[in-house]
Amino acid sequence: METKKQNFALPIFMMILLFGMIAFVTNLAAPMGIVLKDQFGATNFQGLLGNMANFIAYAVMGIPGGILLQRVGYKKTALIAIAVGFIGIGIQYLSGYASQSSAFTVYLLGAFVAGFSMCLLNIVVNPMLNTLGGGGNKGNQLIQVGGSFNSVMATFTPTFVGILIGEATKAQITDVFPLMYSAMGVFAVIFFVLMAVRIPEPHAEQATEKLGDLMSGALKFRHFVLGAVAIFVYVGVEVGTPGVLNLWLSDSPVGKTTAGFVAGTYWLLMLAGRLVGASVGSKVSSKLMLGVTSSIGLIFILGAILAPTSVEVSLPLFQRSAAGALSFGLAEVPINAMFIVLVGLSTSIMWGSIFNLAVEGLGRYTAAASGIFMVLVCGGGILPAIQGKVADIAGYIPSYWVIFIGLAYLLYYALIGSKVHRRADDLVI
Repeated sequence: METKKQNFALPIFMMILLFGMIAFVTNLAAPMGIVLKDQFGATNFQGLLGNMANFIAYAVMGIPGGILLQRVGYKKTALIAIAVGFIGIGIQYLSGYASQSSAFTVYLLGAFVAGFSMCLLNIVVNPMLNTLGGGGNKGNQLIQVGGSFNSVMATFTPTFVGILIGEATKAQITDVFPLMYSAMGVFAVIFFVLMAVRIPEPHAEQATEKLGDLMSGALKFRHFVLGAVAIFVYVGVEVGTPGVLNLWLSDSPVGKTTAGFVAGTYWLLMLAGRLVGASVGSKVSSKLMLGVTSSIGLIFILGAILAPTSVEVSLPLFQRSAAGALSFGLAEVPINAMFIVLVGLSTSIMWGSIFNLAVEGLGRYTAAASGIFMVLVCGGGILPAIQGKVADIAGYIPSYWVIFIGLAYLLYYALIGSKVHRRADDLVI
């Protein structure tokens, strides 16, 4: 019987949208800190609690998400993740109607629920796109397209928030409702499309050993343990660098709208860095790539800390005129902001380098190691919150010593910590 080849153009498009939604929902949390500070008088630490709630969900859902994937498959896991994402954004939306005394708590609950969705989607979207593309070069190409769209949405999310809240003295959660409407609408459309379309199920290997045994086995590798810590630190550095920058500039004469554009430029440079990294990745070792980018990041952060804030430079970025029109031009910002934005070039390609170094020689423990990695993505919530607390105590610029220490650890991991002392073939359990 001849089987007709199915056209997966529509579900492919939906999965690419989900790639973007991961960045959209994740990167909505940090600029929302500006709204929380205005509406509730929150400190910098409290303003970043939404971001923390979003990422702490990874610590809770990382391992259960892998188990769910094994039990119900990729399509059902994707549908569950989309439904949970809709609910999470919906709860954040309802916080705009809650009383002043409970709205902050309701918003944090929504951010936490949305984090569950982002964790599950991160587990699903890469293998789903690879399968829908037929694997091989085509599958990899689709993943790269999805990753690029992810970076585009990460670029524009803080920009959109900046436009919506404008220069209002007291921004409100209700000001950001248009973004929440859009997010829930996209989730709803993708849910019904994926539910209606038949798609192939990526093959999930059934482990012959218990997950607990595999995880404990992975933790016997020193270079993996240090690499897991590196992932925790890296995601915190990636998120905290533009997040606190946005808070700082919003409290400065630069203003909230321009602050959003500046933070968006950081993510734009991450996109540029990923494109460059993809072009040279086959020629440069992960160790060298991580070592060079960590060193450059340290130089940029040191420049941001030591440079006087009174010195301003012209930074090319999108701007909004008094009439509301968008244009691209030069904006005067402190030179410290320029150095911080440039860190995006360094953080852009660190994830792949750290992952490759950490799982080297793990063999059958690689899948379990990936689950541990997903748990430690929670660093994207914890480290920025720590930086926010330092900003409350010592000021915005001194808080970047937290980022400096994080980058120093990543440099240590590239040069020393990533050395493989044993491989899976040598390990006897």
